Amino acid sequence: MSSEHHGGAAPTDALAPTRTLGSSHAQAPLTVGIEEELLLVDPLTRTLSPQGPEVVSEAAGELGDRAGTELTRYQVELRTDPHTCLKEAADQIRSTRTVAARAAARLGLRVASTGTPVLGQTAPVPITPGARYAHSAAHFRALDDEQTACACHIHVGLPDPRDAVYASNHLRPWLPTLIAFSANSPFRDGQDTGYASWRTTTWGRWPVAGPPPYFESPAHFNDLVDTLLNTEALIDRGGLYWDIRPSHHLPTLEVRVADAALTPDDTLMLAAVVRALTATALSFVQAGEPAPRPAPEVLRAACWRAARDGLVGTGIDPLTGHLVAQTTLVERLLHTIAPALRQHDDLDRVRKQWQRLRGEGTGADRQRAAYRQRSSTHDVVDYITSATCPH
Repeated sequence: MSSEHHGGAAPTDALAPTRTLGSSHAQAPLTVGIEEELLLVDPLTRTLSPQGPEVVSEAAGELGDRAGTELTRYQVELRTDPHTCLKEAADQIRSTRTVAARAAARLGLRVASTGTPVLGQTAPVPITPGARYAHSAAHFRALDDEQTACACHIHVGLPDPRDAVYASNHLRPWLPTLIAFSANSPFRDGQDTGYASWRTTTWGRWPVAGPPPYFESPAHFNDLVDTLLNTEALIDRGGLYWDIRPSHHLPTLEVRVADAALTPDDTLMLAAVVRALTATALSFVQAGEPAPRPAPEVLRAACWRAARDGLVGTGIDPLTGHLVAQTTLVERLLHTIAPALRQHDDLDRVRKQWQRLRGEGTGADRQRAAYRQRSSTHDVVDYITSATCPH
């Protein structure tokens, strides 16, 4: 979005829309689909369990292809169908997590929605069988040991790939803000990392990861991806790990920046915000408004700071380079997208969830609160598994 939309003080009610979006937003609402990566843990040791393929097989009768394996055997991926109504997506998120939890329980396991494992893992990690996974392990080597990091991916339906490329440019300045309120990975190998989102930090080691470049055109995007493939920085288009990307196999813009969300409500706030942000970006694209171009170095630094601190303290405004209260940056985002939230009937949901986050903190804050009760990482794991599928 242009700097005039990003900057400035937020109103008292950050979700009170002050203008109407372009006529394009009076059309049918955008679809949203959600992918969640979950870890499997042993309820006795609280360490990871390498039975991902077995859990997927156990859940297949109810979930079909909405459950799948990941690169490591410690993980499963859960997927929703595309939805225009977020209430329907909410029902599916909850039911899918419940089915996966029951399938895991039949094997004596629990599912945990967190960005990184709380307790230690073996290295090298156990890789799920398959030619692509074997190729990745041979090509990227120890980097695949970082693949126990779990994310939440939001797909917003944009059938025209040109729209997806241009909308990506408008979303880039908001990446640090998305990281800040979705942070849910403070622990790693039994230690508090000091970061709210350690997953974000470790993910930056990959050759094609982090904030995407500014794309001059769809041809620029395609040429760059071809170069990365030809130079073997990618093994295929599925390995394009930028925080935002036009999906290589679906007619969507995929936002991949967030940690796996602790609760279904956390996931749904993220989905609502990303859809509204994409809708707002699309209105700017269709109006011919140029996207802002924050310096890549400042945008990267802003993402780092958001990953370190979450909603606590100050963040970096990537357009000005100034330190601003992180909650103010979130409220600027919510103010900008309020018209799109209203038109997708998500305004009340996001307003309530934002107030809850302001009071209870991010998933990272809640994990740390669980630890402080008895200084026990076992308590953290137990809290995560109970929050993943709340009754």
